[in-house]
Amino acid sequence: MDSDHETFMRLALAQADLARAAGEVPVGAVVVLDGAVVGRGFNHPIGASDPTAHAEILALREASRARDNYRLTRATLYATVEPCLMCAGAIVHARLATVVYGVADPKGGAVRSLLDPNALPLNHRFEAVEGVLADECRRLLQDFFREKRQGDPGGRDAPPAGKPDR
Repeated sequence: MDSDHETFMRLALAQADLARAAGEVPVGAVVVLDGAVVGRGFNHPIGASDPTAHAEILALREASRARDNYRLTRATLYATVEPCLMCAGAIVHARLATVVYGVADPKGGAVRSLLDPNALPLNHRFEAVEGVLADECRRLLQDFFREKRQGDPGGRDAPPAGKPDR
């Protein structure tokens, strides 16, 4: 199972690379159901002028369309960064079985860091797996923000270190 997690996380990292190439915070996600990728997404709220255009939301939308059902029971979401509050809400509504993420987001993560939806009296719970390919996921974010700061000597355009401003 760990090798499957790594395989699918590498696909999420490829999505994050697409976000980075577009100048967006490099976060990627894929949704897997019965061993097949049914949804992909990369972060691009800036380019889409859409605050909901997070990688996880876009991957869930694509998966839901592919399955012709918003409920994705038995599905697993792979995300390079711990999902935020908005994305965690969508995960609960989609009834995902599992969320696998690379690196925690201590300032915005809503799977374990700031909030644990499984500890709330919600109508659905999911398994959470943290730390899959964490070094690669972390490095992608750190390199992106380092490059942003170098392009803006005052660091005015880059969010604070460690906080994905997505």
